[in-house]
Amino acid sequence: MASNNLSKLTTPLLGAGLLLIMLASARYGAVQISWAEIISALQNFFGQAGETTLNERIFLDIRLPRAILCVWVGASLAVGGTLMQALFRNPIVEPGWVGTSSGAAFGAALYFVLGALFHFHTGEWTLPLAATVGAVVSTLMVFVFARSRESGKSSIVLLLLTGIAMNALFMSGVGFLSYIARDPQARSITFWGMGTLSGANWHSVWIVGIVTLTGLLISLRLARPLNALMMGEDEALYLGVQIQHMKWMVLGINVMMIAVATSFVGVISFVGLIVPHVLRMQDGADNRLLIRNSALAGGIFLSLADIIARMVVRPAELPIGIVTSFVGVPVFIYLLRKKNYYF
Repeated sequence: MASNNLSKLTTPLLGAGLLLIMLASARYGAVQISWAEIISALQNFFGQAGETTLNERIFLDIRLPRAILCVWVGASLAVGGTLMQALFRNPIVEPGWVGTSSGAAFGAALYFVLGALFHFHTGEWTLPLAATVGAVVSTLMVFVFARSRESGKSSIVLLLLTGIAMNALFMSGVGFLSYIARDPQARSITFWGMGTLSGANWHSVWIVGIVTLTGLLISLRLARPLNALMMGEDEALYLGVQIQHMKWMVLGINVMMIAVATSFVGVISFVGLIVPHVLRMQDGADNRLLIRNSALAGGIFLSLADIIARMVVRPAELPIGIVTSFVGVPVFIYLLRKKNYYF
């Protein structure tokens, strides 16, 4: 575990790094925007009169909401991963392993296929709504099937195993819908399933931001009970922790954050797995530090991935899920093979 002095520095360093990465994300892309244009655009954004140039409009309407949304989504995925790893007491658990991400993908795929078949397109909110409904339904199915017949309660291990089964079921559904879809719909399903921030706007920034901040504040209140749970369920019960209540709170927060974030940007892997794991190696497993630092580091990680996705093949862009997987897989394998296994 790192020293106390180094642990105290982690949060401000991550905060400063996040601000720098956000500025870089808003500036660089297919069109590079100068610092003078950024300052002028921000002045106009806060109500000062003046004509906006094309680059300033690109910054205000495309780059800035995308950079902020990227931070919110990265924070949601990383905090969700932290909560799930603490709940399952397993550092290789992802937030989508209880069926949330696969359900969102199935809901989106259903929208792409049925929307094209029945000409059902009611606006920009239809796809996020379909994905959110799919995520909630799939997670509820996990909860229902994981309940014990004798006690009516759900064990943590049974929840995880049922979630893995539901993931396989819903991803099979996505595969079937891709098979029967026409070419444009199949491509839409594929690209959405790999994650993209190209549809970012101020509406999505506000919605995902409110949900992320709410989930983060509630998560911080659960940090101490989660720390007690790390010693085992019996010890946590002895310390007064209501295990079942806390379990439902953690799972509910995870579903809320992951479902909303995924509904706007698609499925993005490895953020919720890698970020908490690396931070745990740096500062230990105290969830009071880990939750807030995961929010900052998740924003940094996803923002860096977004910059890479936009710069590598510009003026086109890669799906961001390809970048996170390309970075996340070798890091994950490296962490698994390390002798010093933290948790």
